Order: sequence, then structure tokens, then C-alpha cells
Amino acid sequence: MLYVSTRGAGPVPLSTALELGLAPDGGLFVPATPIRARDTASPEAPNDDVDSSSQPWTSLADRLAPFLPTDWSRAEVESLVGETLAFPIPLLELEPGIFVLELFHGPSAAFKDVGARFLARALSRDVTRAEARAWSRAEAATESRTVLVATSGDTGGAVAAAFDGVAGTRVVVVYPEQGVTELQRRQFTTLGENVRALAVPGPFDECQRLVKQALAAPELSERFRLTSANSINIGRLLPQMLYYWLAADELHRQGVHERPTFVVPSGNLGNLTAGLMAASAGVPGASFLAALNRNDALARWLAHREIAANQATVRTPSSAMDVAQPSNLERLQWLERAQPSALKPLSGAEVVDDEATLDSLRDTWRQTGQLVCPHSAVGLAAARRARAAGASAPLIVLATAHAGKFPDVVRQATGVSPELPPALAHRWVGPERFERIAASLNELEAVLTHA
Repeated sequence: MLYVSTRGAGPVPLSTALELGLAPDGGLFVPATPIRARDTASPEAPNDDVDSSSQPWTSLADRLAPFLPTDWSRAEVESLVGETLAFPIPLLELEPGIFVLELFHGPSAAFKDVGARFLARALSRDVTRAEARAWSRAEAATESRTVLVATSGDTGGAVAAAFDGVAGTRVVVVYPEQGVTELQRRQFTTLGENVRALAVPGPFDECQRLVKQALAAPELSERFRLTSANSINIGRLLPQMLYYWLAADELHRQGVHERPTFVVPSGNLGNLTAGLMAASAGVPGASFLAALNRNDALARWLAHREIAANQATVRTPSSAMDVAQPSNLERLQWLERAQPSALKPLSGAEVVDDEATLDSLRDTWRQTGQLVCPHSAVGLAAARRARAAGASAPLIVLATAHAGKFPDVVRQATGVSPELPPALAHRWVGPERFERIAASLNELEAVLTHA
């Protein structure tokens, strides 16, 4: 499989797309060849005799393999899948017809652990460095790679955990100073020497713009061997397809044979894009409902095929979804042009305001005894609206983060303080290390130069 830019550059091998993060023309890498279910391993229902507690690495590796380089051995792909999903991902029926896929049992207690773990391991291959240099025809001035990541909360912690202590790699996390929770911040400000944190005044969109500017600056990108671990990097989206396949298989094992509707809390739209790719490749018949907060760029685009370039970010209780200019909307636009069938499973976008988000948190706690994060609450609110409107398919809500990462919002809605995820309890001790910079390429370059 080769990859092209949404703006025309390429094709390039996956290793190059992973290394560069952003295409040289400023676009996002996408598969050059449409992948359909017939090109992958059979998406038929799994064998019911298989122990559902065992992880189906073989089946998942078969489905992912067409997206990977042909010189990656079968054993290597299975190992990569196993290491990527090395924590539980349970599918639970929360209420009749509404399931939650718990994606928060990894090291940073958020769904982004899946993409970050895959990317860290894939980038460690020697072939990545060789192919990227051959394509760019430029030698970097240093052997160290810099993973530059903008975060609205969870990405920074997941990437920092995945790359913490990895030789030859440093991570630079750029985050909105007032736009993340204290626990989210501590996940990337209390780690080792190879993780740097940069606080920027303003919203996440300013951080994302700065990272894109750096990746698109040839001299800067080559000098520091910049790559991105945001969902602008195709290496984040490919592994996220895995849990859609996993969930569809598990739903069948639980005796539910209808094709599901996935309800996806959406901010930068990477998770949704990965789901649509997964549907094309191995879950035919599945549909998708995007669950949005008041940052509703996708809903407006679906309704009018227009993007408001100067739309301001709105702060909401579901802060990791506070993205006014979602990068992956460019991938969805490309899919609509290049492979229109890939967007057919997207049934729409449901906008959930702040009050409805808190109501969803409160109702979930009262009715089920479960505390959920505010982003998952947005998804549950959208799912309940769909059910009330007559949706009959099983609804799978992606539970994107542990409730304990958002104690203030959860307490406000329910009056209950969620327990801290065990994997993160130690983040409350130890000093923090971060710097404040303006959203300026010059200031970012100065940090990279003197780090």
C-alpha cells in the first residue's frame, strides 16, 4: 500500500508517511488505493467457539496487513497488533441496545493509547529512516527524531507515555495552557528528559496550526527530523481501525447479529475517519453517527458542504473535543471526492450542548451506577437521541477516556468524585516541567534548537 497527500503529493511508502507526518504540500496522507472488504481477510462473523477472552491477533493482523508494507512479515504484524492492544478493551451493554466500548484501560487512560503505541513501535523500524531520507533527498543534521504533537488533552499524555525513554526520540507537546485538566497536563509534564511541554495561550487550534507550520517548513522539518503524533499522521488512524473490527466481532460473540451503528465522540475527527476506513475494509453494513459538542464544524459541513475558516473555538465540558478547525475534515473531503462510497456509512452528526452533556453524565450515573467522562457522555446523549428517534440497530458508543481524568466536570454533574485511574495515580507526585511560548514558529524553533 502506498499513500498520497489529500492535496496531490506522492505516492510514498507508509514508512515515509509515518516519518513525515504531514505531506510536503501541507496535505494529509491517505491510502492511494481504495481498500474494500474483499481485499482484506473475510469480515464474516468470528467463530463462536473461540474463547472471547483471547485476543484475535491473527484475524486483526490479516485485516490490517493490506495497509502495511509488504516486507513486514506476518509475525511482525501480529506482534505489532498484540503490543498495540496490550490492555483490555471490553464491550459492555450499558442499557438495552446501547453498548459502550471502553477504550480507556491503557497507560494514559484514553483511546489515544492505541494509536500512540502503534506509532511509537512502527517508527522504531530502521527502514522508516532510510526510506524517508531517500524520498526527501535531505540528510538531517541530527540522528535524533523529534515527535511534535499538539494536544487538547489526551493525545499529549498518550504520546508522551508511548515514547517516554525511547532512545533517539524526543517528544515536544504543545498544549493550550487553559484548555487541559491538571491531570492531563501532569501526564506529559512529569516524565523523563526526552519529553518537553510547551504551554501556548489560546485554544487548541492555535497549537495545531503551529505544529502544522513547523512540519511544513522544509528546513526546520529536516534539521530536527520532525514528525507528528497527532491524528494528522496516518500512523494514528491505521491502528484505530483495529478496535472497530474488535468491537464488531465481540458484538457477534455476545449474540447480537445486526450490524452496529458506532457513535463516535468527535473533535479533530481522526477517530471517525479511522472508523469509516475500517468500515470500508472490514465491517460492511456498519454505520456511524458523529457526536459533537458545540464545536460543530462537521455538522455544518455535512449540512452545507462549507467550512468557516475563521470559526472560533468554544470551550465546553468535553474539552478534548474543543476543536473549531478539525484537521481530518480534509481527509473526509478527499474521501468524498476519491471514494464517495466510503462516506455513505456516515449517517449524520448530533450536536450536544453543555447542559445536555452534564445531563447525560448525571443520567448515566443515576440509571446505571457508571461514571463516564464528559466526551463519552456526549456520545451517550447522541445514542439516546438516536434510539428515541427510532434507531433499531445496536449502538456502540466509544468511551474515549476514564472519568477520573475529568473530576471537576464529573463532580459538577453527579456530585460524585471519580476515582483516579490506577495507572495515573503517581502523576500527582513529582515536579512539573513546562515552558510558556507564544504560538510563534520562531519561538518554537528556538526551543527546538536549544533543547
